[in-house]
Amino acid sequence: MVLILVVFVAIQFIKPEKNNDGYQSVALFEQEIVPTKEIASILKNNCYDCHSDQTNYPWYNNIAPVNYWLEEHIADGKRHFNVSAWDKYSARKKDHKLEELIEYVEEGEMPLDSYTWLHGNLSEKDTEILVQWAQLSRITYQEQMLTISK
Repeated sequence: MVLILVVFVAIQFIKPEKNNDGYQSVALFEQEIVPTKEIASILKNNCYDCHSDQTNYPWYNNIAPVNYWLEEHIADGKRHFNVSAWDKYSARKKDHKLEELIEYVEEGEMPLDSYTWLHGNLSEKDTEILVQWAQLSRITYQEQMLTISK
């Protein structure tokens, strides 16, 4: 029992690297997609923590092993969809990422339950607005793909 306590205390001093590149890391994404204030707010409050290079960490991130669990969620979220890497995506990939966003949000799979327990979920209205925005945004990338294929 004492060994477990010593290990628990020791891991409090070994922290994972934080995902803190600042909100300028989403600037190119927002410059390209030109979100309304409402969409920008929805994205910042529900998506950017796990899907960008800027995370607003909650107080409990200072407790190990919770901080390692959070970092794994963030790394996994960024592997699937990272708005901070938007400028590196092709038009096809951007279209596909928005298609996945629509699917996951409509199915209630995003944001994750583990996120919404403490941060709240998207309202029905926010879900509808976000999906409509993503559907309209996809048109731009679909048109780019058509132009490229000609």
